[in-house]
Amino acid sequence: MSNSPLEPSGPEEPPDLSEILRSLMNGDIGANPEMADALKQMGLENVDPAMMQMVGAQIQAMMSGSADDGSFNVELATDVARKQVSSVGDASVTAGTQRDVEQVVQVANLWLDQVTDFPVSGPASAASRAEWVETTMPAWRGLVEPVAQGVSGAIRSAMQEQFRALGSQDLSELGLPPGLDASMVMGQMEPIVGRMSAAMFGMQVGQAVGALAGDLVTGTEVGLPLIPDGTVMILPANVSAFAEGLHVDAGEVHLYLAVREAARMRLFQSVGWVGPALIAAVQKYAGDIRIDTEAIERAVRETDTTDPAQLQGVLQNSLFAPEPSEAQQAALAHLELLLALVEGWVDEVSERAVEPHLPNLAALSEAVRRRRASGGPAERVFASLVGLELRPRLMREAAALFTAVEQAEGAAGRDETWKHPDFAPTAAELPDPARYLARRAGGTEPSRDAVDDALEALLAQGTAEWEAEGDDPQAPDSSS
Repeated sequence: MSNSPLEPSGPEEPPDLSEILRSLMNGDIGANPEMADALKQMGLENVDPAMMQMVGAQIQAMMSGSADDGSFNVELATDVARKQVSSVGDASVTAGTQRDVEQVVQVANLWLDQVTDFPVSGPASAASRAEWVETTMPAWRGLVEPVAQGVSGAIRSAMQEQFRALGSQDLSELGLPPGLDASMVMGQMEPIVGRMSAAMFGMQVGQAVGALAGDLVTGTEVGLPLIPDGTVMILPANVSAFAEGLHVDAGEVHLYLAVREAARMRLFQSVGWVGPALIAAVQKYAGDIRIDTEAIERAVRETDTTDPAQLQGVLQNSLFAPEPSEAQQAALAHLELLLALVEGWVDEVSERAVEPHLPNLAALSEAVRRRRASGGPAERVFASLVGLELRPRLMREAAALFTAVEQAEGAAGRDETWKHPDFAPTAAELPDPARYLARRAGGTEPSRDAVDDALEALLAQGTAEWEAEGDDPQAPDSSS
């Protein structure tokens, strides 16, 4: 157990900051000469405990868990997400269900072997919602940390404004000694404010990921490589909920969704550049987010800051500036293009794989399309966490393009589309497969636009990061 009075005594009992600070101000400082000297330098040796209670009340409710070295409290986010899925029911996966999923994925891979040379990616896993949360939280951290940093800075700025306002009031009414430097008090409090910000954003991430865990049917349905090691993850409880009302045999539903997930994981594992490019596009968008500092300051001033639920609700609606920047618009256009290519390829390959086997293919495909068109899980979670209004409008065009390539050059030609970023269809070519085929046949350079320039920049960024870690996302894939 830590000897520091500012360390929490346990995860379930956050420290009573007002009591801690009051004790420091009421004579206990003599036991700590270094603390006494620091307080005297700020003019706080005779400070009224009521002021410290007022300051502590604003942040006490947001303090929980252990200190986190990142921009948000990942431990808290995971705990909130797990509690959220548990509150609506999240039964553990039985050994029998795991065997069933393994068999379904085995069949899915046998069918995919007939239509693509991209190899089997990894093992099959039947996961509860909580297990999906645990598995994917490291990836979510990397995606949303740029936003967490911006939020932390905005909250710190808002708190500094409050301290400056306190300094301008009649100090005698607050029981403060003359000449108090409120900014120095804020300097002492900044670590605690940082923890408050980390806790607040951690709760928001946890709520968003928890909601997503209750909806996703497979591990990477959002279209991003969230699952490590190529594991084909199925969430059986959510698949059963998805199947309700489709009037399709549950076995067909499980097989169709397993084929889609296995196809997506084969693509991520076989094409080294596509996963890093997707992640870089989201991070590029998030990294250029403008936090609406004025809205956050208003929220902190006008909200009961002792009520964490009220504060979080107000802040969640006030985080982001209303208009995306030009850089964000370019990143969004590129992200939609990449997601369209990934999901268009998955659509085409999956339909080819299941067409001889599943009599209700048309109904299943339409159900997935409706799910995307109505603003699916990915759009909701990105809007909540990074203010990203994501709706991949180009997926049908991408699927049609892959169909055209396959008809002209066969399945091998279709998969060769992924051999290098420069070989992939551009935004201008996506609605015009003939144009793309002509470029492939003639060996000409693709026409370029702003989206393509953004793609090149993002890929360069992703390559540099991977090379720094000792890997190369553009290494030749196993199919070439």
